[in-house]
Amino acid sequence: MNDVRFGFRSLSKSYGTTKALCDVSFTVTAGEHLAVLGPSGSGKSTALRLLAGLEAPDAGLVLRNGVPVSEPGRILLAPHLRGISMVFQDLALWPNLSAHANVMMGLSGLALSRSEARTRTHEALSLCGIEELADRKPGAMSGGQQQRVALARAVAVRPAFLLMDEPYAGLDLVLKSRLLPEVRELAALQGMTVVLVTHDPWEAMSLCRSAVVLDRGRIVEAGLLTDLLDAPRSDLLRVFQGEFSRHEPEKVAYRTTVCEAVKNAAG
Repeated sequence: MNDVRFGFRSLSKSYGTTKALCDVSFTVTAGEHLAVLGPSGSGKSTALRLLAGLEAPDAGLVLRNGVPVSEPGRILLAPHLRGISMVFQDLALWPNLSAHANVMMGLSGLALSRSEARTRTHEALSLCGIEELADRKPGAMSGGQQQRVALARAVAVRPAFLLMDEPYAGLDLVLKSRLLPEVRELAALQGMTVVLVTHDPWEAMSLCRSAVVLDRGRIVEAGLLTDLLDAPRSDLLRVFQGEFSRHEPEKVAYRTTVCEAVKNAAG
């Protein structure tokens, strides 16, 4: 396991007159899967884009092992050099390309021979269980299959950190319940640390041990998910905790089981 750490130091970002993030500081540590939680418009996706180096902050720093990689108005370390890969909320698949070609395109920024790129593409499709869909275009796939293509494209570059921006939005509960354990197993197999952006604490608990909760661009609480759920300060986690309380005592046992799983989760 690598010992890379990314940090946000007093980070702020605005779009016109809208403040997406305001004076945000937290750390992403290799080996500890992190959930970035919050309601719509809380700044979650902006945080991920700043971490990936897709945008520069207006104020503050993004640090990698204590060294600035982004500063106000400037990207100091390009996205493809950060050891980071990202699965976007809309998946961002090229509709006119096959699954194989989509993954190959994701490798285009690396100095790989065509043979090496084809080998990595095959390995990634196989890891994600969709090698038989290599020649199929996204429009001919189910939502879950498209998710796996986007995931294969992300893991093919062998990142240290896998950023996932609400990747399960729009998917039904059954499909989510299948995909989340697959991501957890894949992360363990590949030695990746996951940063999951979501508004759904259920998703976070299935994959992550720690969380940062944002609201209106500010951090309202952060720490181990189990501790946050014991004494929630955000509206989001209060509502989530209340759902358990409404079904006492049946869900107490379930909550205990889930919390134990979170404590024991790798990362």
